[in-house]
Amino acid sequence: MMSELITISPIDGQELLRRPHATAADLDRITQAARRAQRDWARQPLAVRVDRLEQAISTVVARTETFAKAITEQMGRPISQAPGELRGFAERGRHMLSVAAEALASRDLPEQDNLHRSIVREPVGVVLTIAPWNYPLLTAVNSIVPALAAGNAVILKHSDQTPLCAEQLVQAFGDAGLPAGLFQYIHATHDTIRALIQSPAIDYVAFTGSVRGGAAVEEAAAGRFIGRGLELGGNDPAYVRADADLTQAVDTLVDGAFFNSGQSCCGIQRIYVHQSHYRAFVDQAVALTEQYRLGDPLDPNINLGPVVRLRAAEEIRTVLARSIEMGARDCVDPGRFPMALPGSTYLAPSILTQVNHEMPVMNEECFGPVVGIMPVASDEQAVALMNDCRYGLTAAIFTQDIEAARHLGSQIETGTLFMNRCDYLDPALAWTGVKNTGHGISLSVYGYHMLTRVKSYHLRTL
Repeated sequence: MMSELITISPIDGQELLRRPHATAADLDRITQAARRAQRDWARQPLAVRVDRLEQAISTVVARTETFAKAITEQMGRPISQAPGELRGFAERGRHMLSVAAEALASRDLPEQDNLHRSIVREPVGVVLTIAPWNYPLLTAVNSIVPALAAGNAVILKHSDQTPLCAEQLVQAFGDAGLPAGLFQYIHATHDTIRALIQSPAIDYVAFTGSVRGGAAVEEAAAGRFIGRGLELGGNDPAYVRADADLTQAVDTLVDGAFFNSGQSCCGIQRIYVHQSHYRAFVDQAVALTEQYRLGDPLDPNINLGPVVRLRAAEEIRTVLARSIEMGARDCVDPGRFPMALPGSTYLAPSILTQVNHEMPVMNEECFGPVVGIMPVASDEQAVALMNDCRYGLTAAIFTQDIEAARHLGSQIETGTLFMNRCDYLDPALAWTGVKNTGHGISLSVYGYHMLTRVKSYHLRTL
């Protein structure tokens, strides 16, 4: 019997679709087609590649309604918010195309006597992008567009929760005129993907997902000496200083904690508030949170949908229950969210106070609509607590003193330091992390460095 993936919609728990998993013969066909297409594509001038990819991005954007509905049905983000992912996809993709010439430019060294020296960047070959369900387009575009612009072929393996996104992206890029075989998708089991990474067919792996998944990629690639970009998650902190604009901090951080039902690797999970603002911050955050509308994400009036699957909901409930058993207090009245029933994928947002770093909400990646808030007495205490975590993706400081933000930022172990904002990716900046968040870089000109290899020319004329 052929193995297949089954996608269950978190909206109603019903089966949404089935797809067959790739066979060994499928892998051979896909990888051989990718290798053939990549050789021809790499010979095209950069301007031609960029122009074709611009058309591909425009084709995706023109299908916003179709993509948005598929995102909502597959992973549960409210339909009122899903189109924003298409805007982000276009922003990131177009920025990466705008810096391609700079990022891929060769470097000519000064001539010495009759020596002509230069360093060029060449594509690595075939890139395997393994993308998650929580932002199925935004996570994928980080590697797909720059990899193709650099002259690579791409094989996209999407989460079993969002296979339609892979199919729709490949269809749109093909309709925009990309050569056959250059950008393909694959639906496959973990064992099949492991075998693919271990084979000589793949030259680079771009993975976004869990620490456990990243470790599996590292294990599969061991001994192959290929590049890997691993973005693995976080438990991201924010600090509200005594000089912060309190209203702006509350508005920004509540959204940073609960947008996408908290299912964001760079969402806010820990908030440290200077004791002079603590009580007012909690009161305002609770009042704003209780205005959220939890329900069917296909309803345009809803702004908080279900989490991705029942198993995830139960794991989040466990983190919440364990933290409360250890002394935390949930300040949000769950009675305001009647859809949040036990045994469902619908969860009320939770603001926990009286928390400490022994509690799972403050030291584990919860990946749900749960945030813990602690008072602090000083900048030094805030920095120490922000660093007391095995992750390091982003951190945010709310202050009106930019020099203080720079000074404190230099002490915080993180990939991105925000001031007065959070839960956002600027494609002009390098997206990276430290500690268990993984390694590698995507976006910015530095993202191209991961997707290319350097070759030196040392030419002597006689």
